[in-house]
Amino acid sequence: MIHLSRRDFGRALAAQATFTTGVKVVSVLASVRGRDGAFVRDLSRDDFTVLENGRPQVISYFSRETDLPLTLGLLVDTSMSQERVMAQQRGAAFRFLNQVLRPRSDQVFILQFDMGVFFAQGLTADWRAIENALSLVDTPTRAELNRPTSRGTLLYDAIVRAGTVLREPTGRKAMIVLTDGVDVGSDSDLPGAIDAALRVDALVYPILFTGFNGGARNVLARLGRETGGAFLEVRKGLDIDGAFSKIGEELRSQYSLGYVSDDPVRMEGFRRIEVRARGGLVVQARSRYWAVP
Repeated sequence: MIHLSRRDFGRALAAQATFTTGVKVVSVLASVRGRDGAFVRDLSRDDFTVLENGRPQVISYFSRETDLPLTLGLLVDTSMSQERVMAQQRGAAFRFLNQVLRPRSDQVFILQFDMGVFFAQGLTADWRAIENALSLVDTPTRAELNRPTSRGTLLYDAIVRAGTVLREPTGRKAMIVLTDGVDVGSDSDLPGAIDAALRVDALVYPILFTGFNGGARNVLARLGRETGGAFLEVRKGLDIDGAFSKIGEELRSQYSLGYVSDDPVRMEGFRRIEVRARGGLVVQARSRYWAVP
């Protein structure tokens, strides 16, 4: 039997804890554009700088044109304001998913929201199930509209609900939100919806299809910007297929950066994060991440 002093025993316990706890890696997905707006796809690790709460971090993990699995949530606003464009949205979403999803690595779920939030399809890689569910996504029936309710369009609640699905999957995670940007009746608010996406490392890509509400544009632009996604608006010169195509191009043009924070986490909370690229290139990445001990 080996006898250890109290000090040596404490060191042995600390060593054991180090091996069993594991290293917490902060992962960030980023896309980079040049001054002409085109994606830049040939950067190396040394071309990037990552700051956490203003402090430079050592980038330990790096890859470009990532093959990481993609978990995608398609969130469709099915309120009556979207009735005339619903068929176009379904068709464009079908074509996008058919082109982007890789059957052996990627998964998708479909969530619709209006007076309530409903899963049209849970998380799956089954293309036939996705196709069938998408064909049934539609605005409420007259009977549903006549039900007594104080709620309207639950945009923020839908994003929070989608976040619960994205807690467990690893790899890349994103939400595409088809909406006119108006929320009526959600229990959550805009900051709460953004926080819900950031807690699960999900990029949000809102697509504004109908409506000319400046406030809605600001809401959706903030959703995209703060989560590291992007806001797109269907308008003259950009149809719904074009909007989906831009998202697909971005998903194929991302860099994956990973680091271990130089400040060990003692209390959970958000930490500011900034990704920079050399030469004044424009980087699109999330602004915060949720740190846990």
